[in-house]
Amino acid sequence: MKKEMFINAQRDECRIAIVTDGALTELYTERASSLLQVGNIFKGRITNVEPSIQAAFVDFGRAKNGFLHISDVSPNFFPGGEKNRESEAVGRKRARKDRPPIQTCLKRGQELVVQVTKEGIGTKGATLTTYLSIPGRYLVLMPGMHRLGISRKIEDDSVRSKLRKVLAELTPPSDLGFIVRTAGIDQPKSNLQRDLSYLTRLWKVVSQRGKEARAPAELYQESDLVIRTIRDVYNTDIARVVCDDEAVACKILEFLQLIMPRTPHRVELYEDDVGLYHAFGLEQEMENINSRRVPMKSGGSLVIDQTEALVAIDVNSGRFRGADNAESMALRINTEAAHEVARQLRLRDLGGVIVIDFIDMTAEKHRRQIERIMRDELKQDRAKTKQLRMSQFGIIEITRQRVRPSRESSIFRACPNCRGSGMIKTEESQALAAMRTLRLAAGDNGVAEVQLSVAPSVADYILNQRRGEISRLEDSSGTRVMIHADASLPGGDLRIECTDERGSAIQWDSAAAMTRQPKDAKTREISRADAAEARKRLRASGKDEPQTPSIDVEPAEPDPEPKPKKKSRRRRRKSKAAKGEPGEKPADAAVAEQAPQAEAAPDAKPKSRRRRRKKKPAEAPDGKTEPDVGKTPAEPAQDGPADGEGQPPKAKAAKSRSRRKRSGRSRSAKAKSAKADADKSKGSASGDAGPGPSES
Repeated sequence: MKKEMFINAQRDECRIAIVTDGALTELYTERASSLLQVGNIFKGRITNVEPSIQAAFVDFGRAKNGFLHISDVSPNFFPGGEKNRESEAVGRKRARKDRPPIQTCLKRGQELVVQVTKEGIGTKGATLTTYLSIPGRYLVLMPGMHRLGISRKIEDDSVRSKLRKVLAELTPPSDLGFIVRTAGIDQPKSNLQRDLSYLTRLWKVVSQRGKEARAPAELYQESDLVIRTIRDVYNTDIARVVCDDEAVACKILEFLQLIMPRTPHRVELYEDDVGLYHAFGLEQEMENINSRRVPMKSGGSLVIDQTEALVAIDVNSGRFRGADNAESMALRINTEAAHEVARQLRLRDLGGVIVIDFIDMTAEKHRRQIERIMRDELKQDRAKTKQLRMSQFGIIEITRQRVRPSRESSIFRACPNCRGSGMIKTEESQALAAMRTLRLAAGDNGVAEVQLSVAPSVADYILNQRRGEISRLEDSSGTRVMIHADASLPGGDLRIECTDERGSAIQWDSAAAMTRQPKDAKTREISRADAAEARKRLRASGKDEPQTPSIDVEPAEPDPEPKPKKKSRRRRRKSKAAKGEPGEKPADAAVAEQAPQAEAAPDAKPKSRRRRRKKKPAEAPDGKTEPDVGKTPAEPAQDGPADGEGQPPKAKAAKSRSRRKRSGRSRSAKAKSAKADADKSKGSASGDAGPGPSES
């Protein structure tokens, strides 16, 4: 595996690229206009303590105050001071456990020494800590730790035991602690002791500045990007270092001879007129870093979308169709994507929560295989990472330490038209919003003229499509309206200028006008008569009526008469007998009188079959109607009709139902009585006298 380092050192920007086997694997950039502050040590003053979030805000000499959480407060600041002093490692383990409230540790106006651990992003200030650390070539100085340790990245037990023996021979100061870095592996004792002495002298200078300076003040500044990269990244695996600036190349060689005197180094100076990155084919690859879609060699691709605190990476198969089945295809694409995702995280310096959506795989061993590849690739990352297992949906979640803003946020800015959303409103939508604001301004008291400035395309739309509406607004409000086209206004923005009758400018605020309280709104309830009068007034004045769709109401057709239900043969015979048709005996006189009355009431509601069955009077064998059994026939009235005669069928039916309810007799008893009465009527019937009136 061949590694090379290319340093493009310019006055305004410095770029350092590390190429592994011809592929760009790491990229570090720094601009003179925005130098990083991570690692710098300051003496600051506490401006505020917030118990609700257990944090303090520290003024350390920058535009935005730093953020200091209770988990980053050293035990030296706990109540009791030096009596409760404990080691740095134990203090970090108690980062979120058994810690006193921050209001008992820090006070407003208190001065303390802090170090920047994370750059401010967006509106947030830098993150600070009181756990100080100064890195060297092989060791890291940790003031207040009082012990010697080994980096967690060194996992080999044999190497760790060997380093412990070397550390036991060193003589560090009693109040300082040191941790061996990965670069200290296989280094002799003399190199570690030289690095220890250098860091000790450096800390004495920093601590002396802290005693003399007044807060806020800078006590220690990290080296520039070139020296930091050589110190932290350079090792014997890098075959050569190519730089296009002579002064920077000489400084690199001197620093390498200082920290690694026994190791041969190869530093080359690039002197061609063509740019360094253009000559080695790196410029185009760096431009591809900024694209949303990343193509892969197999034909698949990655789609990377960033938000403020989350990064979503989607793995697509694209044009890849080489495998025999879907599982093999998904495994091959996901394997390549795992390597590419880890590479893109380093190149783009993405941080926060990262969600990777791989192609679904059914085999559990394949999912575990992709997890191992991702874990091995992330070990090469200098930033701290944490990875979870792949879910059933093929999703892996990763958290990556965000030390500085991402490369995208440092290179690009949000579009003024779409404000970073990638979409802008149409001319119609912008015109409607402008007209609403125009009505609001014209309706204010004291406004005699309103001048509306919008984008040229929106101005054309308003003047062509909304001219009539503007004219009506001027007539109703008595305000002059002027529309101006301003090409400097981005899409969706507008400018309102109001003047009074004297021509003096009025400070009109649209935000304040839009927050008018509902109780200030004038309303009036209208009735149907008011609406009809208003419609007549509009017709008389010749103005257009409100845009209400007209509805032609057609007269409703009468409901068709319900078809009579087909009667059974037995019921048809009874009906014929009641009507006195030929072949049947004449019906009772009372029933004959009720028939025309029933026909005279066409609006009567048709009765159900059960009610008709109850209503129908019993018939004798000779076709005559029988009176109800068990009831005494009413005597014929002398001056008027008998009870039940001359009344509508509905009233008679209701009276008959009430009487049947009072009788309480069952249908079987009534049937037996009707049969007995029918037998009696056969013998006593005569042509001169008929039965009494029916009470049915």
